[in-house]
Amino acid sequence: MAHAVIGIEEAQARIFALKEPVESEMVTLAEAVGRWSAQDVVALRTQPARNLSAMDGYAVRFADGAGPWTVIGESAAGRRFAGTVGAGEAVRIFTGAVVPDGADTVIIQENVSRDEDRVTLSDDAPKLAGHNVRSAGGDFREGTVVVPKGAELHARHIALAAMAGHGALLVRRRLRVALVSTGDELVAPGQPCADDQIPSSNGVMLAAMLRGLPVELTEFPAVADDLDVLTAQFHALADHDIIVTTGGASVGDHDLIVPALQSAGGVIDFWKIAMRPGKPVIAGTIGGAVVLGLPGNPVSAFVTALLFLKPLIAHLGGASDPLPGRLTARLGSDLPANGARTDHLRASVDKGIITPVGTNDSAMLASLSISNALIIRNINATPISKGAEISYYALT
Repeated sequence: MAHAVIGIEEAQARIFALKEPVESEMVTLAEAVGRWSAQDVVALRTQPARNLSAMDGYAVRFADGAGPWTVIGESAAGRRFAGTVGAGEAVRIFTGAVVPDGADTVIIQENVSRDEDRVTLSDDAPKLAGHNVRSAGGDFREGTVVVPKGAELHARHIALAAMAGHGALLVRRRLRVALVSTGDELVAPGQPCADDQIPSSNGVMLAAMLRGLPVELTEFPAVADDLDVLTAQFHALADHDIIVTTGGASVGDHDLIVPALQSAGGVIDFWKIAMRPGKPVIAGTIGGAVVLGLPGNPVSAFVTALLFLKPLIAHLGGASDPLPGRLTARLGSDLPANGARTDHLRASVDKGIITPVGTNDSAMLASLSISNALIIRNINATPISKGAEISYYALT
């Protein structure tokens, strides 16, 4: 069956079109970490709710003059002074405490001298009104959007949501993802390996890449190149959100992902992408699952997972921007012209300089392991000289 070779951007768009984001659920703040917000998070309160002191010191009406002042009370965090500060009066105040009505300034304790209830401004102290007061609503106000829909929720967002009055957030549910490595030559990591076998690295690699993402991962031992076995596997996994296979995605006699998926009743959307490494990528569906057939060569599997699998998870999880971000750096060496596929060169970036490293053979993991970036070379790109700016993906 013939399938046209398509570009990376088209492939990403077509993968996203295969399935809508999954259903939402309300979860606690702790459970929301790493998910994507399913709606705008709107502040239920104003922060600070009142003017607060930013320092330990004395709250005064500086507009009436630079003292001296008579101390009439104390305001601490959670125990505010209930009265009003008048002319010539001061309230001893501590960081985070409500600034009393009538006061407009907090003078830090280092800038005054105190004799019993009398406070005097030091001669060398700055005479500035309004200092050391955190204004009500200075962080956010009730009704404002503090976290937008589609934002990935990190610790900083969780803290903000809590401060905004929320104890739970609406997020997309966790995705059910199945990882299936295929190939007669594969043996489990750490097991004896004959000369015509290789350790199965793709499964553990992809599992490591997805760790921390909101997925429920099902991993399987390597599956033999057997049409009936693979067909049965697709049948069994059709209730997942994503089925990821590695190996068997090309056109050889032992590449059985396409015929197995079709035999199981699945549908192929596209088969080949104009990229290197990773041309033989299969995308399709079976039941409610999106099927991503990634290449068997480990570097190809890594790069295609970065560009298609992780973005698909983000898309289904409700991300507003599911694609990996591009960065720029200055080239540390010249690069020749590129051919008819978008190339991704293993590279090291340091202090704004990016340099290709090692070999770019799609089966060679050593050069990938010492890389922290992938240089992006567009289709038919012209030669580029050392020092020029170029785009790259950061590797984590």
